[in-house]
Amino acid sequence: MNELAETIRAAFAGEFRLKARDLHKWADPLSEEQFWRNPFSHGNSVGHLVLHLTGNLSYYIGARIAGTGYTRDRDLEFTESRRPSKAKILRNFDDTMAMVIATIERQSESDWSLAYSAEREPESKDRFTAFLRCATHFYHHVGQIIYLSRELAGS
Repeated sequence: MNELAETIRAAFAGEFRLKARDLHKWADPLSEEQFWRNPFSHGNSVGHLVLHLTGNLSYYIGARIAGTGYTRDRDLEFTESRRPSKAKILRNFDDTMAMVIATIERQSESDWSLAYSAEREPESKDRFTAFLRCATHFYHHVGQIIYLSRELAGS
């Protein structure tokens, strides 16, 4: 594998690992009640954001690149009322992160430029762009989780 392709693999895998650790740093200390509570009149709970990140990565990377067969129910990610246990939600997230990192590590030099398409994508892109978009989306929601967790810890 050429040096650039290896740099891309290492950078993406490292960033996803780093943000997954950040998510756990802020979600793990929350109680079950805090995990599912939204302290604001708008937005989502930490639990719903973790469900959303799990669904997003399971679809855009799992189903569309890794071929996992995952079927997404995006609306349920934000409306789940059954409130599965925090431990189960985080375990599913961790399993998804393992799949994402394994998929990144399997990308060959030519894989990064393979055509990519998915629902809710305005136009077909390459796999590199798909991973980049997923990473920036992940960063955005981890930032929200940090903000929510700080608010919940103070209440």
